Amino acid sequence: MNDSSNETEAELKAKQNRKKVGMTLFFCFILVFFTLGSRMLVIAVSKNVKNVNLSKRSEQLYTQTRTLKAKRGTIYDANGQPIAEDTSTYSMYAVLSKNQVGTDNKPMYVVNKQKTAKKLSKYIPMSQKQIYKALNPKDKDVFQVEFGSAGTNISVLTKEKIEALKLPGINFIQQQARSYPNGMFASNLIGLATAKGNGTNSLTGQMGIEKAFNSELSGKDGYRDGQYDIYGYRLPGRKQKEIPAQNGDNVYTTIDDHLQNLMETEMSAVQAEAHPVSMNAILMEAKTGKIVAVSQRPSFNSETLKGLNTAWTNNLVQDSFEPGSTMKIFTMSASIDSGNYDGNALYESGRYAIDGKIVPDWDPAGWGYITYNKGFALSSNVAMAHLEQQMGANTWRNYIKRFEFVENTDSGLDGETKGRVQFKYPIEQADTAFGQGIEVTAMQMMRALSGVANNGKMMKPYFVSKVTSANNKRVIKSYGPKVVGHPISASTAKKVRGHMEDVVYKSYGIGGDYKMKGYRVAAKTGTAQVSNGASGYASGDDSYLYSVAGMVPANNPKYVMYITMKQPKLTGTKTATQLMAEIFKPVLKRALQSSDGGNNVFVRTVPETEFKSVSEAKKMLTNKGFEVSVIGNGNLISKQSIVAGTKIKGDQRVILITNGDLKMPRIIGWQKDDVEQLCKLTGLKLEATGSGYADSQSIKTNGSIKQNQVLKVNFE
Repeated sequence: MNDSSNETEAELKAKQNRKKVGMTLFFCFILVFFTLGSRMLVIAVSKNVKNVNLSKRSEQLYTQTRTLKAKRGTIYDANGQPIAEDTSTYSMYAVLSKNQVGTDNKPMYVVNKQKTAKKLSKYIPMSQKQIYKALNPKDKDVFQVEFGSAGTNISVLTKEKIEALKLPGINFIQQQARSYPNGMFASNLIGLATAKGNGTNSLTGQMGIEKAFNSELSGKDGYRDGQYDIYGYRLPGRKQKEIPAQNGDNVYTTIDDHLQNLMETEMSAVQAEAHPVSMNAILMEAKTGKIVAVSQRPSFNSETLKGLNTAWTNNLVQDSFEPGSTMKIFTMSASIDSGNYDGNALYESGRYAIDGKIVPDWDPAGWGYITYNKGFALSSNVAMAHLEQQMGANTWRNYIKRFEFVENTDSGLDGETKGRVQFKYPIEQADTAFGQGIEVTAMQMMRALSGVANNGKMMKPYFVSKVTSANNKRVIKSYGPKVVGHPISASTAKKVRGHMEDVVYKSYGIGGDYKMKGYRVAAKTGTAQVSNGASGYASGDDSYLYSVAGMVPANNPKYVMYITMKQPKLTGTKTATQLMAEIFKPVLKRALQSSDGGNNVFVRTVPETEFKSVSEAKKMLTNKGFEVSVIGNGNLISKQSIVAGTKIKGDQRVILITNGDLKMPRIIGWQKDDVEQLCKLTGLKLEATGSGYADSQSIKTNGSIKQNQVLKVNFE
């Protein structure tokens, strides 16, 4: 009985305990539920957790900002043809991970590495072996591989050809790039724009016009804010914010593509023959200051970047040098304009002592007592030193300032230097009169030369004509002729050009190589010692900077041309003057012919030259003003390209064939009609592309001509 009572009492107690635990758990559950419910209610109402706005955070998670890239503006030549424009290039990569399979179970990785390497080797600069090695990295877990520089900057055309091969795993990434369709074409002036490498892949001007006008060309990127799900699909019913990209403005240069291409061709030919340390050539309209062609060596191909590592300097404004005897143009100008010049007075040439220092002529023996007029044509240093002494250092320094030497040209190009002058001692003052002890830039020389060519009105050289809006419908800024000074009078300028004509046409003048048929040339040559980098000048036959400044036609110049050639390796076959004339004459002749528009017409009758000696035939034709090309090493003329008695209007070439072995002439700059006549006379077969003037030839100059040989020529 007692045992039974005890058990019942224990059971009752256990039941009570279970009830208490159950009640406790129930109330705990209610409390937790109430707490969570309250929290959820607060969050639902306030949409805020720990000061984080959930609405905004959710919007951020599903909102993507996509950059809308601005197109960089185009740079055009004077004829509206693009010199630099935006394009796309591609980088190629190969997926190796076998986990990459498409929805149709097709592999999205490289399957056949040998086949892939073989086919790709035809389109990128890597061998089949190199590509195969790249597709087999040591780390077998590599997801993808790239192909170094060989796999970058791939053109749209090449990309499409590779895609047509349908090679699994080969993919491309698009990149913004800059196209320079003309290759080497005023490259240092036009400059370069390349990706900045800051992750944005935006193009930035690194040099030249691309850098000087970078803010105008760049434009402004836009963006688009849209809401997308995790799969990249736009969420319906959501607003999208967009700010469109503002494309860059366009820049129109003053560069004439025909003249520029011819200048580049002639510069390359002289460079290949003489291997100078550097060369510059600039052609400018005399009355406006408009630069229509400019080239330098070393330069680079803007499209391939070949040569860029040695050609970062823009010689037009960044390279200062002692001009040598072309400076005598301004010494003569100052002497005449200041009323101190007596051209018929005599002086003793050869050597002149100033303050115990000797000024020598280029021929130290001199030419005896000669007039100052003759001294200028002979490029006498002593004559110029006398002129400086006669007008006085202060007067001469004043004219240096009036011609704005050692003054910035305000070109806008990066890194422009002002040059410098040493003018403390009497010998230094005299040295500047013949171009030593004063450093100038090519742009400063063009500015100063315009003052002589343009009858005392000095023009600012310029190379950009206008900036237009992205759609070319609005001109934002125009550039044009700007007078920057009047250093000398019109009468002085005309007299100086007359003395420059003496350099070319007097029997004792040293610029006879610059004569041009049909046009009177005013020119001044220069030979300057090159600094050795210490405190003196380099020595040896190859230690000079040669130059020429020309104005054509002399009585009323349309063009000014300036060429410098530093330290060429002269072999004795041609002088520096003859080499520079190979650039000077064809470029100026084409420029003048283009500007004449057919108005410079001369009527001449072709004489009979067959069976006459070469020397007699050439004399007969040149006396009548014809341009003559003799083919062959014989002593008698056997054929002529134009029948005797034919009346010719304007300038025309007469080709003479001799009775000797035929050698290929240099036809760069020839008109297409002349080349066709050459082929007809010699039995060559012409394969021509383009029209205008020859800028290439497949048969080398002085190469043997064979019957039915093919001559390939491109005309520009």
